[in-house]
Amino acid sequence: MRQPRIYDDQPLILGQTLSLAPQAASHVARVLRLTQGATVTLFNSDGHEYESVIVSATKKSVEVLVTAANRVDRESPLTSHIGLVISKGDRFEYALQKATELGVSHITPLTSSRCEVHLKGDRLQKKLDQWQAICVSACEQSQRNVVPTVAPVSAIADWIGTPFDGLSLVLHHRAAQPLSGFERPEAVRFLIGPEGGLNEAEIEAALTAGFNACLFGPRVLRTETAPLVALSVAQALWGDF
Repeated sequence: MRQPRIYDDQPLILGQTLSLAPQAASHVARVLRLTQGATVTLFNSDGHEYESVIVSATKKSVEVLVTAANRVDRESPLTSHIGLVISKGDRFEYALQKATELGVSHITPLTSSRCEVHLKGDRLQKKLDQWQAICVSACEQSQRNVVPTVAPVSAIADWIGTPFDGLSLVLHHRAAQPLSGFERPEAVRFLIGPEGGLNEAEIEAALTAGFNACLFGPRVLRTETAPLVALSVAQALWGDF
């Protein structure tokens, strides 16, 4: 059985005995049902893995001793940023999970003229926390040691105007150039629309802001499929695939 990997965002120091954060402790004690003497691998997004042994465990708290700290780099050399319009149901969550497994660096949930999801206040913050937790869980599963950031929700017009040192691409099926037609960048960001796609004004605004139109074959991709295809092809061309 593979040793459990647990995310805990507090500082982790070799030789230190510490109490796991409540969510991590609950997962260890209630879900995994690990007890004193069991070993776990902790990570906190600093790029290290911290081998640890449980010194005490109850239903409410877990204490561990950090016995080893190892720098383990599983990050892609390509920095990638996805700007994805929020969609209904679990499609957006699915895209977040798989994008994390594929090595995405940053994710920004977007709103657009055809976005059917409208969140405010506590509901919005709850969703942001849920989306970040999905990325954490995907890192635990995929053995990534750096968790991608989920940015606050942004309107497309604001996001495309954000300075970006890299290749900016807008995906739509009427474009002519495939991803292989661009020179290798150090960083890339993709603008991906909702079901129904971006409207003409949004596409034109992105092009005016310096984005390049990009095509992934002659077929129209679903909103949850497009970011996975984009990341996979980008990793194959310029990353670590």
